[in-house]
Amino acid sequence: MKRELLQKFEEIFGDSGAYGVYFAPGRVNLIGEHTDYNGGHVFPCALTIGTYAVARKREDKKLRFYSMNFEQMGIIESSIENLEKKEDNWSNYPKGVIWAMQLKGYDISSGMDILYFGNIPNGSGLSSSASLEVLTGFVLDQLFGLGISFTDLALLGQYAENKFIGVNCGIMDQFAVAMGKKDNAIFLDTADLSYEYAPLDLGGAKIVIMNTNKKRGLGDSKYNERRSECEAALADLQKVVEIKTLGDLSEEQFETYKEAIKDPVHATRAKHAVYENQRTIKAVEALKKNDLTLFGQLMNASHKSTQFDYEVTGIELDTIVEAAWKQEGVIGARMTGAGFGGCAVSIVKGEAVDSFIREVGKEYKDKIGYEASFYVVEVGNGPVIL
Repeated sequence: MKRELLQKFEEIFGDSGAYGVYFAPGRVNLIGEHTDYNGGHVFPCALTIGTYAVARKREDKKLRFYSMNFEQMGIIESSIENLEKKEDNWSNYPKGVIWAMQLKGYDISSGMDILYFGNIPNGSGLSSSASLEVLTGFVLDQLFGLGISFTDLALLGQYAENKFIGVNCGIMDQFAVAMGKKDNAIFLDTADLSYEYAPLDLGGAKIVIMNTNKKRGLGDSKYNERRSECEAALADLQKVVEIKTLGDLSEEQFETYKEAIKDPVHATRAKHAVYENQRTIKAVEALKKNDLTLFGQLMNASHKSTQFDYEVTGIELDTIVEAAWKQEGVIGARMTGAGFGGCAVSIVKGEAVDSFIREVGKEYKDKIGYEASFYVVEVGNGPVIL
């Protein structure tokens, strides 16, 4: 892979000057969906698939971007002095990170040539955008010796996505990408960024990602709408109970105070945020006790909550998850990511993986009309120099 990337970089940009090769992972969230912007807990892990970059500094202010995933777009030129967002252009993500870093006072004194290649399915919900953002920050940190912590790389990526791209995402995706640790998931409290690594001892079971192959774009999805619905519910609750976020509430407290939420739709959105946060806490406790059965039951309950209370699944995700639930050897399955298409995640006993993929794939194609894709994934580390 490294040799192929270097050859392509030289073909596109020429071979003069020193350049390095970098990698940042994608991520999958095992449980804790749409809780990260509600002050709740999440439980993601970094993957061994992700985004690669080859980069070198330039002597001038010019930025030249090239993606092996969008070769038809050729070299996209910009400048560190004029970072303009363009419609439907993948380069908005790295440009947004550079813009955010400049805004935060980091000295990016010259331009660069940078080539990207990602082996995360685009639009799948495995955080190809967060991987690209964190990777770009990591490359700039290395090229310019900025000394940025991995936590701050995550925050810069989130800031770029919120303010430059225009998607009001929480911190989970960028944090999971930046802070990944091999064979561990990250139990993160998004209210204060306190976290702990939890070993993913699945007793021979495998994490199987099920890609519906229905692509989604967060900016034009109902993601921002869900966020504003939760904010409205929180504002109503704050009139009767002293809380900073929905994640501050237990299930019992929510049931006590929920009548304060004026809009019934807002109440169901808030119910998901509160109950999903508690499910995530319980799931991590179950994992620590090697109770995979309970972990799987909580994953299944999580899907039903995103389906009925949060309404972010859709026929593709529901079909693939419900097919997964029927299979021998499945421990749990649920949608993962923002929803509205993208991926679901399942934990499947090792000996059942092949039949699981075959049977779920058949049922999905029969009902939806096109094929799903499946990935048996490994849990990996955060950004590295290759």
